[in-house]
Amino acid sequence: MKKKRRRKKFSIHPKYIYISLSILCALLVVLSFRFSDQFRTFKTTLGDVVTPMQSGINAVGKWIYGKMDLLDTKEKLLKENKELKQKLDALSYDNKILAGENSDLDKYRELFKLDQQYPDYPKVAATVIGRDGNNWFNLFTIDKGKEDGVDVDMNVIAGNGLVGIVSEAGKHYAKVRSIIDDKSNVSSMFENTGETCMVKGNMQSIYKGFIDVTMISNTAEAKDGDAVVTSRISDKFLPGLLVGYISNIRDETDGLSKYAQLTPVVSFDKLETVLIITTLKDNSEIEDIKNYD
Repeated sequence: MKKKRRRKKFSIHPKYIYISLSILCALLVVLSFRFSDQFRTFKTTLGDVVTPMQSGINAVGKWIYGKMDLLDTKEKLLKENKELKQKLDALSYDNKILAGENSDLDKYRELFKLDQQYPDYPKVAATVIGRDGNNWFNLFTIDKGKEDGVDVDMNVIAGNGLVGIVSEAGKHYAKVRSIIDDKSNVSSMFENTGETCMVKGNMQSIYKGFIDVTMISNTAEAKDGDAVVTSRISDKFLPGLLVGYISNIRDETDGLSKYAQLTPVVSFDKLETVLIITTLKDNSEIEDIKNYD
């Protein structure tokens, strides 16, 4: 069998192609200048063919450029949006910190104002760290104890007046029983007339915004709106601490005394900070009308 001869592939070296094209271009340039009139028709025809192509190429180029510019703008906007969001988050955090600091400042101002109302009594400020049972601060825990000079039977104030009394004291904590608690009895008096009464805690009544006042003399001259303060005859409560304001004075069924309602001057549903008066009442003179549990 005869072997098939392989045909040699015809190839031209790129160098020769480049030289040939360069010579052709140079020749065309010379001819265009030498025979410009003869080439005018050719140029016009070539222009008519090339111009639409150039317009189309330009249109495509502009569209591609527009898309690239749009993508670039989008990336820049996304980057700027991310940076703005980070700045906004930082500002929001700073605002929260400032709001918290302002809130704390308001609390300290309130405590300072209350401290000025009773300048004769030494005091310790404390923060409420817990409460028992329900939404009302009838029994709650503070972050100061015996190491801070706090002890059992010390009076506690906040807002505009009396909160309650320390019922238990640990080394670094204390528990407070407020005047709204069912077991609380505060020997009090009407500030204007000096007539005595008893402010009794009542968890049922406080939901309606008041607590009970009993043991009012049937000849008492007190009237609605009068201020009620702690009395001098209490063996645990220091005298003159504002408790609240009286309203709805009525005769008891036995006709021998009156009872009324008292609106406390402290918001017992949102206590956060308190002052503890570190002076104990001197109880050597008289026993309290009713024991305070």
